[in-house]
Amino acid sequence: MVGSLSEIKGKILSTEKTSKITSAMRMVSSAKLVKSEQSARDFQTYASKIRQITTDLLESELTQGSDNPMLASRPVKKTGYIVITSDKGLVGGYNSKILKAVMDMIDEYHSSEDYAIISIGGVGSDFFKARHINVAYELRGLEDQPSFEQVGQIILQSVEMYKNELFDELYVCYNHHVNSITSQVRVQQMLPITELDANEASDEGVTGFELEPNRDQILEQLLPQYTESLIYGAIIDAKTAEHAAGMTAMQTATDNAKNVINDLTIQYNRARQAAITQEITEIVAGANALE
Repeated sequence: MVGSLSEIKGKILSTEKTSKITSAMRMVSSAKLVKSEQSARDFQTYASKIRQITTDLLESELTQGSDNPMLASRPVKKTGYIVITSDKGLVGGYNSKILKAVMDMIDEYHSSEDYAIISIGGVGSDFFKARHINVAYELRGLEDQPSFEQVGQIILQSVEMYKNELFDELYVCYNHHVNSITSQVRVQQMLPITELDANEASDEGVTGFELEPNRDQILEQLLPQYTESLIYGAIIDAKTAEHAAGMTAMQTATDNAKNVINDLTIQYNRARQAAITQEITEIVAGANALE
């Protein structure tokens, strides 16, 4: 019985140490989440401005149609997917949700190698490679608060691949942050640009701008920049959802550890009580034998 008591006590101490670790990790994820949510809010200010300027400049094309390669749809021979996952685990179902959604899309819409995967995050890259799915481009080691400089190369590469017709449409697949306990899988079309609405153009339109050198040259630079901003916004959104998932996973782990400690403590007390009862019984039996 003493051995059993020692074993239970050892499990309690081990679980308490695990609980302290998961609690600390929850606090770290919580701090990262606060910063990431602020970054997302700051980015929305920029995103709304560049969207408004782009809509104003494209008002006529959005109404009458355009042959600009960034706007005009072309026959789809190949589809590009930017898939955003984390580099590490311990984030609950964050990675499994998005990877399952991507695989379901591939199974449903693609019967051959008519798609390309661009992977952001080590978990996704390893997942696709393990299934012999070619990853055209990948980025690992993304910072907790990624700057545009860090992700700029993969974003630029994705846009250039589209412009060079290596694929004919581009989607970003990621977990959209709803709140600290909820995220939603989102598959958002980035190219060709289809989500701009001419009705959102401001009243003065392009007449409110002094255009130099000319409108077409400005659009040649602005449209890729607008698409790049959308992809960057998706990365920030996905990172925010990752931190929220990590915080929730570590909170759940901490709660589970506390439940295990409570159960083990009850077992320990019962075992200790049984040991004491056994000792008392043996003492009484011995005393009775001497009478």
